[in-house]
Amino acid sequence: MRVLAALSGGVDSAVAAARAVDAGHEVVGVHMALSRTRDQFRTGSRGCCSIEDAGDARRAADALGIPYYVWDLSEQFEQTVVADFLAEYEAGRTPNPCVRCNEHIKFAALLDKAVALGFDAVCTGHYARIVVRDDGTRELHRARDAAKDQSYVLAVMGPERLARSMFPLGDVASKDETRAEAAARGLSVSAKPDSYDICFVADGDTQGFLRSRLGSRPGEVVDTSGEVVGEHDGAYAYTVGQRRGLALGRPAADGKPRYVLSIEPVANRVVVGSADELVVDTVTADQAVWYSRLDTGDCQVQVRAHGAPVDARATVHDDRVEVVLPTGLRGVAAGQSLVLYDGTRVLGQATVTSSRRALAAR
Repeated sequence: MRVLAALSGGVDSAVAAARAVDAGHEVVGVHMALSRTRDQFRTGSRGCCSIEDAGDARRAADALGIPYYVWDLSEQFEQTVVADFLAEYEAGRTPNPCVRCNEHIKFAALLDKAVALGFDAVCTGHYARIVVRDDGTRELHRARDAAKDQSYVLAVMGPERLARSMFPLGDVASKDETRAEAAARGLSVSAKPDSYDICFVADGDTQGFLRSRLGSRPGEVVDTSGEVVGEHDGAYAYTVGQRRGLALGRPAADGKPRYVLSIEPVANRVVVGSADELVVDTVTADQAVWYSRLDTGDCQVQVRAHGAPVDARATVHDDRVEVVLPTGLRGVAAGQSLVLYDGTRVLGQATVTSSRRALAAR
């Protein structure tokens, strides 16, 4: 097959490309330039897709003996991922930019362009497994290494794009194994630090980035009774479940910590309360993408990239899904990605629109 290997400049994508070469595919490497305005050089590896990373990707391609190109996808990235990030926070929701990047860039803009150029598949360094059933159906599963599993952020891609994807690292036992393989292959990125934080926020200051784009918007922080307990400089900078950085001028009556329960963008208010008030037992999500559609059934759900799955009972209505959580779940925010699993198999994905607090229902 003709395979386009997405080379981020990190160790994972380099080893994934190497494995695609070993499998006998005709491999071409491509680095996605996603921003024209980011810091050009950074210490370590806070994010990805910088000029520094482009150089590392080129050196990996040279070591593998494959052609290498840089594709400028910065305009699409700004109009989709960054614009969605800002709009969601401004609307009081909590987006996951990695999910949106996989949806709009890596498995839309990149994959669509690859297919148009005659490639059969796109290969990435994501940690997830593709299982092909006897009837040819391709299933998305969790990676062998649960600590590195990225099926949560990949679930949004859907079955059609999964059919043209390759994840050679899905069966790797650990990241140490990937690094050891990179070193054995002579890849200079073998010891490169992992990327983290939001890639387009080079200094890691998300609130500062939001403020620079959305401006200062002072408002009130209130408790569930409506009493003002503090002030903020922009409700958009808060997320449900947040505890730090609230700067409350009045402590809770019981002396316990308070958390963000909700953001009210129209009133420009942040509502805080106790940890118990964060627990929900029902979550509704829409814009569902299905690999194996449910009508009503038991499953497990996950609402954060590094969160633990919890048991749930799901009911599906067209592109909307409602899940009931017998043991409850803490701090679910509108805008988060809800992924449904059957064991290691991804059943589907949807975007959280609302949740109901367990305490409020009693």
